[in-house]
Order: sequence, then structure tokens, then C-alpha cells
Amino acid sequence: MTGYLELTKPRVTSLVLVTTLAGFYLGSPGPMDWVLLLHALVGTALVAAGTSALNMYVEREADGKMLRTRLRPLPTGRLAPRRALLFAVAISWLGLTELLAFVNPLTAALAAATLVTYVFVYTPMKTMSPLCTLVGAIPGALPPLIGWTAARGTIGAEGLSLFAILFVWQMPHSLAIAMMYRDDYARGGFRLLPVVDPLGGSTERQIVLHALVLLPVSLMPAVLRLSGAVYFYGALALGIGFAALALAVALRSTSRAARRVLLGSVVYLPALLALMAFDRLTPPRP
Repeated sequence: MTGYLELTKPRVTSLVLVTTLAGFYLGSPGPMDWVLLLHALVGTALVAAGTSALNMYVEREADGKMLRTRLRPLPTGRLAPRRALLFAVAISWLGLTELLAFVNPLTAALAAATLVTYVFVYTPMKTMSPLCTLVGAIPGALPPLIGWTAARGTIGAEGLSLFAILFVWQMPHSLAIAMMYRDDYARGGFRLLPVVDPLGGSTERQIVLHALVLLPVSLMPAVLRLSGAVYFYGALALGIGFAALALAVALRSTSRAARRVLLGSVVYLPALLALMAFDRLTPPRP
């Protein structure tokens, strides 16, 4: 059973649920509907877990070549590929059915788009082009929008602002990881930006660029009256701090500097969402 649990990437699924919950709370026009929230979280968790399992199935050979993934269930033979595939398809289908039957069709469609873009576009693209990170940011940014549409049934500018924040945030986060594990990704045959341009500085420039872009993008919820002044100034402070970490990578391109960006990113996002929830301005009914 532990092998099946590992297929679901529990830490990734947990982050998906946190951002989905944030989107649902921010999108609720008044008190939250707890039953609807439960259906949204269960359905999203199943789809996220199934997406991760399908990703592991597709990348099982590459995972066996990399130090950080060689002990996963499929490379070690603890699970047969056929069993992993059946498990992944089954829980993905259950999750989509849950969202379609008990939440709404738009939310189910967004969850399906997350699975399709991650497994059938981003995953194979990792072996073809460094643009894969940009493409992979799309499914990674959809969970808060899934939560938003689950609560409201529509997308709207406010929901898109949540998507934009997650989309831009993922670039320095993912590129920092790629810098830290450059050699490992190369062994796996992945053409991530640090692999194809190890000395050109392109990775560092992209980290700085997206950290700077994240500053104004993170202020959009306040501009759209989704959150208030406390959030605005808190987001500004968090953004400046994160940008400083990104600039440090440009000045000294080392694994230690990249790790600081990674750690900063995992502090930045929950802190930003917590501020947004704390200073939430209840949106009008759609």
C-alpha cells in the first residue's frame, strides 16, 4: 500500500489542496458551504493524485536513472507498471466524476485540463525543450482557480488573479529546483533550462525576471478588491524579500543560492495566501 501512496506524491497533493482551499474560501460569497468544499477537495485530491501517478508511470525509466527518484515504486519494481497505470486511471476518473456530479462542470473541466496538460503536454515536453517549465506552470496554477470556480461557478478577474500569482510563482520555484539537481536531470534525459544552458546565465535571468513580475501580479487581489490594505502591504514586503533572494542567485550562481530561492518560495506562497485569507473582502455574489 505504501507504494500506491508514493505514486500520489503526497506533498504535491497537499500543496494542491491548500491552494484549492484558498481559492474556495476567497471565492465564497458569504459563509463557506462545507459540504460543497468537501466534494471539491475530495475530487481535486483524487485528480491530483492520479495525475502524479500517471506522471510516475510515464517517467518510470527516467526516474530509474536519477538519484533523487531511483527509489520510487516503479523503478525499484515494488509496483508493476500495469497496476500503477490502472490505479492512476481509476482515481483520476473517480475524482473527475466527483467534481462533475457534486460540484459543477466548469470545475471538473479545469481539473481535467490540469491532468491533460500535465501528463500529455508538460511531461513529454521535459525531454524536448526548456520551455516545458513555462508549460508546466499552467496545470500547477489551476488548483486555486478550481477552488474559486467550485465556490462560485464562474471564473472572473479575481479567479484569474489567483491563477496568475501561482503561474508566475512557479517559475523561480521550479527553476531553483532544476538548478540544484541539474546533473540529475541531465542523467534522466530532461532538457530543462539549467541542463541545456549550464553556463549561460539564462536560468538566473528567468528567476530574477519572474520574481520581479511576481511583485505587481501579487498585488492584483488588492486592486480587484478581493483583499484589503493589510494584504497589499504584506504582499509588497513578501515580494521584495523574494526578489532579493532571486537577485542573489544572479550575483552568485550556486546551488546554495538556488536553495535559498527554493526555501524562500515555499515560505512566500503560504504566507501570501494566509495574508489574502486574513484580509479577505467578501466578494459580491456572481
